[in-house]
Amino acid sequence: MDDTCEFCQLVAGEQSAHVLYEDELTIAFLDRNPAVTGHTLVAPRVHEGEVLTNDHPGSAAVFETIRTVARALEAVLEPDGFSVFHTSGSLVGTVDHAHIHLVPRFADDDVTLSLSRTELDSDEAAALTAQVRALL
Repeated sequence: MDDTCEFCQLVAGEQSAHVLYEDELTIAFLDRNPAVTGHTLVAPRVHEGEVLTNDHPGSAAVFETIRTVARALEAVLEPDGFSVFHTSGSLVGTVDHAHIHLVPRFADDDVTLSLSRTELDSDEAAALTAQVRALL
């Protein structure tokens, strides 16, 4: 536990939250500043900075919790779909405790998650594919 981390304090019961789900490895709670109704944060109970590359069991469990909570949110809110996103490293923002945003989506919401895009370069893609496959 990191005593200065608000998510660690939440896990320890030292901060209040609207907890939708928790188990021995994860916790899911409503975002205090939601983009839409049902905007949920899913985090490992253990303080980690990264869920995608960390080997702690809580990292993998986060994705099962996302499925569990999404099914419940779908039944309650009947959204048109979901957006799920995570950032890490210096892009995390103000909380360095790993977490994933689960955002119910509605046709009339104002949520924007835009990415600037370019056409995939075939040679670069082939080189990257070879490098990654060699490691896997």
